[in-house]
Amino acid sequence: MDIHPKTDLPKGSERALSLTRVLRQCEGVEILVAESVKNLSALDLGIKHCLETGAPLPAAESGLRRREAIQIDMQEASEKLSVVVRALKSEVREREMLDLRFAAAVEQEEGGRHASLHDALTGMPNRALFNDRLEHGLAQAKRHGWTVALMFVDLDDFKTINDRYGHDVGDSVLKTIARRLLNNARMEDTVSRHGGDEFLYLAMNIKNEADMSLVAEKIINAIQAPFSVNVRDVDICLSIRASVGISIFPKHGTDVDTLIASADRAMYRAKQNKSGYSFAQ
Repeated sequence: MDIHPKTDLPKGSERALSLTRVLRQCEGVEILVAESVKNLSALDLGIKHCLETGAPLPAAESGLRRREAIQIDMQEASEKLSVVVRALKSEVREREMLDLRFAAAVEQEEGGRHASLHDALTGMPNRALFNDRLEHGLAQAKRHGWTVALMFVDLDDFKTINDRYGHDVGDSVLKTIARRLLNNARMEDTVSRHGGDEFLYLAMNIKNEADMSLVAEKIINAIQAPFSVNVRDVDICLSIRASVGISIFPKHGTDVDTLIASADRAMYRAKQNKSGYSFAQ
């Protein structure tokens, strides 16, 4: 079977070989020019010596003819160099285009990956990314003996906002609440939109339930602070209350599903009791 080297090589390898050939041609022209300059310099010295010493005329004429020949060689070298330079510019342009296409592909891939792991409305981590971080957090907690807390946050009576003002206002409210949750989270914690008007908060390395109570109260106060939204060119002031359920590893569960379910049940209990937050039982 015949093998065609050019077609059997990856495109990147072809580009590298092409550029290598151009650079070798450039080196060849450089050597030719250097030799021509050296010969021309030596010949000029010879002609000058003939003229100064009164050497026979034929010797000087022969030197001039050789000089003309060398000049022709240099002209040819110059033309070859022009060809090489054009080829090199072409290869550089090809490389720049490849770099641009590669950068665009990387950006597109990163954008797709970000979209697959983040909520489209709020930009928060979605369920998949949150569960992955929770899995990682539990593994660290088991290894280091940490206490990890999970808060299930649900906005009270959010449906009435959508029904009364429309989904655009509802989306604006969700984005406002998401910003407040993120602004009140510690660097090591993760906040996620679980779906609809529900959010999850992963708190790493919590000392005790008293500390977690303070975190829950801080989150509830941040959420219910009044804010304005524009409804049909009229600014209205809203205040959203939230109910929070809290589960703690390893007390209320040792895996992702159990901790989320425990926090969910605790949230419903807090909503029924209007207590703001409640711990899993």
